[in-house]
Amino acid sequence: MRSGRLDRRITLQRKTVVENSYGEPIETWVDLATVWAEYLPAGGVERYAATQMVAEADTRWRIRYRADVTPVDRLSYAGRIHDVTGVVEIGRREGLEIYSKARAE
Repeated sequence: MRSGRLDRRITLQRKTVVENSYGEPIETWVDLATVWAEYLPAGGVERYAATQMVAEADTRWRIRYRADVTPVDRLSYAGRIHDVTGVVEIGRREGLEIYSKARAE
């Protein structure tokens, strides 16, 4: 993995459940790590959903290998939230390719 291509700073986030003062469970997102990544646009799509035009941007990210990234996580980049849809190992723990979807604005 060439470090020169890792030119974007992303924050990996994980969903956790905490209790409020009344004992009710509340889902929150906690920062897992902030890492350098390579941005690879993978296209986008526009479609109608519930009588509204919805646009989504598909992206791929390459980061150094981490054992704790799963498809139930999400990532944040430049103020936009990306839902992780897949995680694929590159080589023999050389890196990870993360597939994500972001709602286009």
